Amino acid sequence: MQQSPTARREAVFREHHGDRFEDSHAWMAGRDDPALLEYLAAENAHAQAVTAHLKPLADTIYEEFRSRIRETDLSVPVRHDRWWYYSRTVEGEQYPVEGRVTLAEHPHRPTLDGDGPPLGEELLLDQNAEAQGHEFFAVAGSEVSPEGDLLAYAADLAGDERYDIRVRRIATGELLDDAVQQTGGSLAWTLDGRHLFYTRVDAAWRPHQVWRHEVGTPAEADVLVHDEPDERFFVGVSASRDDRLIIIGIGSKTTNEYRVLDAGDPLGTPRIVAERRQGVEYDVEPIGDQLLIVHNARRTNFELAVAPVTSTSHEDWVPLDVTTEDEYVVGVDAFDDFIVISLRRDGGTSVRVVMRDPSSATGLGEAHAVEVGEPLHTLRVGANPETTTRTIQLVWQSLVTPQTIIDYDVFGRTSTVLKRQEVRGGHDPADYVQRREWATAPDGTRVPISLVHHRDTRLDGTAPGLLHGYGAYGIPSDPWFSVLRLSLLQRGWVFAIAHVRGGSEMGRSWYDDGKLEHKRNTFTDFVACADHLRERRIVHPDHLAAEGGSAGGLLMGVVANEAPDRFSFIHASVPFVDALTTILDPALPLTVIEWEEWGNPLEDPEAYARMRSYTPYENVRAQRYPAMLVTTSLNDTRVYVTEPAKWVAALREAIRGIPDARPVIFRTEMAAGHGGQSGRYDTWHQWAWETAVLIDLT
Repeated sequence: MQQSPTARREAVFREHHGDRFEDSHAWMAGRDDPALLEYLAAENAHAQAVTAHLKPLADTIYEEFRSRIRETDLSVPVRHDRWWYYSRTVEGEQYPVEGRVTLAEHPHRPTLDGDGPPLGEELLLDQNAEAQGHEFFAVAGSEVSPEGDLLAYAADLAGDERYDIRVRRIATGELLDDAVQQTGGSLAWTLDGRHLFYTRVDAAWRPHQVWRHEVGTPAEADVLVHDEPDERFFVGVSASRDDRLIIIGIGSKTTNEYRVLDAGDPLGTPRIVAERRQGVEYDVEPIGDQLLIVHNARRTNFELAVAPVTSTSHEDWVPLDVTTEDEYVVGVDAFDDFIVISLRRDGGTSVRVVMRDPSSATGLGEAHAVEVGEPLHTLRVGANPETTTRTIQLVWQSLVTPQTIIDYDVFGRTSTVLKRQEVRGGHDPADYVQRREWATAPDGTRVPISLVHHRDTRLDGTAPGLLHGYGAYGIPSDPWFSVLRLSLLQRGWVFAIAHVRGGSEMGRSWYDDGKLEHKRNTFTDFVACADHLRERRIVHPDHLAAEGGSAGGLLMGVVANEAPDRFSFIHASVPFVDALTTILDPALPLTVIEWEEWGNPLEDPEAYARMRSYTPYENVRAQRYPAMLVTTSLNDTRVYVTEPAKWVAALREAIRGIPDARPVIFRTEMAAGHGGQSGRYDTWHQWAWETAVLIDLT
């Protein structure tokens, strides 16, 4: 076996609330420290050496994956104003190309001209050309001006999620402006196309300011529009669907405030829609002379209200009573003739259409649900930039059905499939079985599990399994289709999603019951799901793997420490495993805003003791761990590379001398961010390698 790297130890003591902890790897805090970079390089070399025998398998999986993908493809064109907008990919190219064609030339949705672009294409943004000379390239957003003549886009060239804004004239491709750099990524045009609003980040990577920039002028002349001093709050900026309003969103984990500005009066002062009230979250959706507001002032699961577009207080909010208390309202989209409400209930997603009726007291009339007709589906609202429409784009998928984009006729209540993700070589959903299982947590709570396997796979305790988990920030882990996953399913694997508390699959309380003082529920739920799969012989009890990323990586670290016997292999991606050290340092990215998720261990002894009891790095112990794959990126701003590096070093020390210790493999992408590499082929290679490691070590 290849000798694993050994990180140097330097005793640094951290003391809070009477607890003294020796952090022997605190020296890794400097991400640019040559010693840390040398250690990461040694770990990368070790990872390459110990997995060299897997290259044939990784290459096979890569070719399987690539063979199923249509590499030259066109997204569903979306109509807006006088054009059809779309993105397309070209075989051999890493990044998409954004373009448009006119309605005059294409009365109906355009298609590719063979393998070439639609006839009459006007190029908006060729990301392949923009990425030339850069190891990493990502676009946070691109916005066409209301008149349709200019394109603004925000580009990240390192993976650190700091974006440079560029403005081009669409007709000629001429670069008009690249003065604004190192922004937060969000942007919005004024109606006349003379000004852009954008966000700035502070030293802790918090978008905290909104600025106004006049195209073609130096950034030094930009005007500060909003400065948010409360470090718990992030700010963002966008335009309303009809481009009439500039919307400034200000939010913490538990509280929101919105300000709006007439996009035709960019020099004006933004108006507060409703002042922030601690614990009250709300969102706004402008339509005509009204604002639709989703809020939780009266209901845990949120509700819908309406107010005049000139509203300045929550006292103007009039309840619409179009949802029930057991329906979690996650969003609303407003159009001239109807509104579309996105809901969660009983662990699933749904969409409700409510017709607008000016003659009624609320302005709303008949309602109906959009039916998909498949269990365990994930349904969401797609791209719908026009308010004057009788159809809406919806997107749905499941563990067995590829992503499907439909055009739903609101008046006729009929659906037309616009595009279903193609699986080259053929894919029959009937070849696979998906179903819902329920595990029982230690406190008696029933925890849903979504799982899928090939119909020929026998669930008799012999199948290897992979259990996915996240469970934080109220982000649900809804069932999704994966082309890469087919390589596992066709090899007889079972794939399962543990819908643990901390997400919002079962409503807002599901999130509240997996944060702060209830955070341990996330971990015990996941172990309960693993036990259910093993005890019901759905998977082989000795061949169950687990995976999770970011906050899901923290989950992986906790279960590795506390339930190592349940898993044969764990993949922790960009894992938040040194959470206590991070949350104790307000100068680090995301720390202060995270206090409402995890607690404030600086000021609260109970919060400190709670986190100290579970954070992975502090609780590594001498025991036999599962085989571990830890992956991260050097330029990750959300979870510094320091965290997994320290954790891996501690794991290596803990297992030294343990008989038959399983391997620990640590790989860092040196030109990537929180989401990994940016080019699609590079990403596919990375996924194929990770899958090969999973198969080999489970």
